Amino acid sequence: MVQLIVGEKGKGKTKHLLDKVNSAVKTASGNIVYLDKNSKHMYELKNAIRLIATSEYPISNTDEFMGFICGIVSQDHDIEEMYLDSFLTIASIDSDADIVKSMEKLDIISEKYKVRFILSVSKNKEDLPECAKAKLIKAL
Repeated sequence: MVQLIVGEKGKGKTKHLLDKVNSAVKTASGNIVYLDKNSKHMYELKNAIRLIATSEYPISNTDEFMGFICGIVSQDHDIEEMYLDSFLTIASIDSDADIVKSMEKLDIISEKYKVRFILSVSKNKEDLPECAKAKLIKAL
């Protein structure tokens, strides 16, 4: 399952995502991973959550990012949830076509490996492609 938290930059998506991940760790039976562009929020995450700063890796396009996600999933079969902050930035997404392609790939990974993805996306609800609107859990 892929879920989206959307809104313009500065609307509080990261705060909502941090609250959600810190609450999820209380009831999770598997591992939780939080991807962000840097490690700025390290001290806001509970210590059971694995933080990965994507800026530390040479990811330059959407395909490389999807390979990165697959690599994380392949190394830990106990991952239950992955939280992706600043999704458009860390996934190098520049267009609606890239959003659609990424959602399709994340759906496949989620279904096959039983990992739930929660993404923060800096776009208004109205500006999302139709496939992404169906995955919306919070619009700010």
